[in-house]
Amino acid sequence: MRILLCIKEVPETDAPIMLDQASRWIRDNNLHCYRMNRFDECAVEEAVLIKEKFPDSILDVVTVGPKRAEKILLRALGMGVDNATHILSEHTGYLSPFITASWIAKFASDKDYDLILTGVISEDNMQGQTGPMIAELLSMPCATSVIFERISYEERLIYVEREIESGARHCMKILLPALLTVQSGINKPRYPSLSKTLRAKKLRIPVICSDALLKVETRERPELIRHPSKSRQSLILEGTLSEKALELAAILDKKSLIK
Repeated sequence: MRILLCIKEVPETDAPIMLDQASRWIRDNNLHCYRMNRFDECAVEEAVLIKEKFPDSILDVVTVGPKRAEKILLRALGMGVDNATHILSEHTGYLSPFITASWIAKFASDKDYDLILTGVISEDNMQGQTGPMIAELLSMPCATSVIFERISYEERLIYVEREIESGARHCMKILLPALLTVQSGINKPRYPSLSKTLRAKKLRIPVICSDALLKVETRERPELIRHPSKSRQSLILEGTLSEKALELAAILDKKSLIK
């Protein structure tokens, strides 16, 4: 079985975010701390678990990003992935998920992957569009927000459970080849092993220039970017304890928080 993993670098959650109104996006040059998207880490872990069940499987990983994105490819290799490819894009500003999906789909189109895994969303853009777009471009069935999977390779089927509203699960069987976007909670990603990390650092990761791979025009653009406004308001209750308790109960009852 051949599996492709699509991963992305994202800023650290505590990194200061500065906005660039000219490009209508964040200022990339003031960010120095990047890591693998946590949802993608779950996808990598799930692929490694599949390989433990099917030892002949080959795991490939690909990312789109600038030169520094090689760091997350090394992490994936350290977790147990076999091969890595870097689609180099020095694009600054907003990068359409359609463009990213088009590049990855072009890369994967002639490699006969049985399964493609990626995170359900990225922690920065939180759009959840790249995975389904890759599936559409490759004419593959797709399941999103997958919280459980089980492969019947002889039958060319994969059973999946999707997380939906109210904690319910949508269960289905999908024909391979297929694409799954993986939800957090499906597993607990492992730390990269020292031996595999050292081996990865000796590898020469193939780099493909995005412009040479495929010319794609964006289909959308951001119109406005801003930090969320603070909308919380405080109310200080005055009076005796009994008066404050009665006033609080009235406020909660008015907001239908108590009955």
